[in-house]
Amino acid sequence: MTDKPVQWAGLNHLALITNDMDITTRFWHGVIGAQLVATIGNASFRHYFFDVGSGSTVAFFEYRGHAVDQFAKPSGVPDERAIQFDHVSLNLPDHETLLALRQRLLEHDCEVTEVVDHGLLQSIYFTDPNGIALEASWWVDNPTGKAPQSNHNRFADTNPVSAAKELLETGRISDLPATKLVDKPTGDVFDFVQN
Repeated sequence: MTDKPVQWAGLNHLALITNDMDITTRFWHGVIGAQLVATIGNASFRHYFFDVGSGSTVAFFEYRGHAVDQFAKPSGVPDERAIQFDHVSLNLPDHETLLALRQRLLEHDCEVTEVVDHGLLQSIYFTDPNGIALEASWWVDNPTGKAPQSNHNRFADTNPVSAAKELLETGRISDLPATKLVDKPTGDVFDFVQN
């Protein structure tokens, strides 16, 4: 096993689902300014990619002839229908850009929160036409690319899980899980196995 760190290059794409690619394109490209940069399509589906900067995209699938049940929920509020997804947070470079996006949303009659100060980052929250809870944030104190430090305000959980404690104390995590692929689209839960 290698200890060489993975050289991440940002988010390639986050794949989401829409029942209406047209309105999704109008919102993502037209309202919030995430340029439509690529499309894939065949008789079964459409797959559109919206640029959110630094080589990262948010992509949507629209399945032809197969509508999905949609629902909306606010960010950070549990809902039994949202088992593995809560919200998408889009990164912005600074406070001024955050305020400009908020103003842009207001000018397009979209509801948006005031700026929420989380300490490490500041955010606004809004929803896309598919009911997807969105957040736009900028790092006030950017933790990315830095090693964990227990004495830094980036680790403020007063009761961290064992893996976080282990990482902060030793710089490593042992007992990593292994997973198995789901062999058919059943919605079955992945089988996790401790190594």
